[in-house]
Amino acid sequence: MRNALKPAILSLSTLALVGCGGGGLLDRDRPDEFAVQRQAPLVVPPDFNLVPPSEGAPRPAGGTASEQALDVLFGGPAPRSSVETSVLDRAGEAVPGIRSAVGSERTNTVAKGRVTRDIIAAPEGDGQAAQAVIPAG
Repeated sequence: MRNALKPAILSLSTLALVGCGGGGLLDRDRPDEFAVQRQAPLVVPPDFNLVPPSEGAPRPAGGTASEQALDVLFGGPAPRSSVETSVLDRAGEAVPGIRSAVGSERTNTVAKGRVTRDIIAAPEGDGQAAQAVIPAG
């Protein structure tokens, strides 16, 4: 056993020393980390043709930020189609106090029934766990 242990230790130590050395299969072309050069600093062009705003002058861009975003996203107001114009003409002008009149006690409402109420009160989701229940009549 002692005779077999010495060659094994000798071969392992030789293999470890070969792994530390350069040349052969382990030699690679690596960049020199000490050959770093400084890049030239960024330079602002001499003329931008920008003039600082004068004191109290209105902002050059009109509208709020949300209006500007909508204009950029959707390209501004689109022309109405003939069908839309016809529907709006038939509908007429809205009553100015319609929003306050809707919640009054004199407003007539129609009971749509239990099914409509259940549909409106249904939880949000993709419907993967939805079940159909047919009531016994």
